[in-house]
Amino acid sequence: MFTGIVEAIGTIKEVKKVGDNDDLGIVISDASSVLGDCHLGDSIAVNGTCLTVTEFTDSEFKVGVSQETLRKTTIGELGVGDKVNLERAVSGDMRYGGHMVQGHVDTVASIVGREPDGDSIQFEFELRDREFINYIVPKGFICVDGTSLTVIDVNYEKARFKIMMVSYTQAKVIMPLKKIGDKVNVEVDVAGKLIERQIQVSLQNKDSAFGRILEELVERKVREVLQK
Repeated sequence: MFTGIVEAIGTIKEVKKVGDNDDLGIVISDASSVLGDCHLGDSIAVNGTCLTVTEFTDSEFKVGVSQETLRKTTIGELGVGDKVNLERAVSGDMRYGGHMVQGHVDTVASIVGREPDGDSIQFEFELRDREFINYIVPKGFICVDGTSLTVIDVNYEKARFKIMMVSYTQAKVIMPLKKIGDKVNVEVDVAGKLIERQIQVSLQNKDSAFGRILEELVERKVREVLQK
């Protein structure tokens, strides 16, 4: 689990294909600030993608990337010299400054708008997989390349959303380095997905307390319509 508060900006040092399925082995340098308490098998979010540390030194670490991760994220597009956001998994004594981030990227989005707004920058994104726009709401949480951000606007028809990045955050993450057309990893707030699933289960099981409430609400609305 992560908070979306980026701890460091690392640099891709090496990208190699491994195994028979074209999985990747990636080495990330400039990472000393997140490796002081590192152990083999620990999780580190790389651009919001939860990856497992398989090797490490004082300043760099290696991770393996599977085909599922390559399909869901932008990790496979990284090259030597690219900068990436890094965050360690949360510990028991860590303050929760962002929001609950799993490091399980839902989809990829393209930057379709970028404009200054005072000292801040307003970014607009368009989702590759349009269905995930249903989990994004104004003033809700969103995780973009591992950065916890607040949604300021949503266009459901175009599957687009906007965020505002303040000047302090600009200096701590890689987003300001990106341009129109670049892609980012997106993780929607898991709460929306959990609520949707519970509603689906309740609708299928009318004997549940929530199912009965929903059934009563539907019946009441039907009666109101028929009485008009």
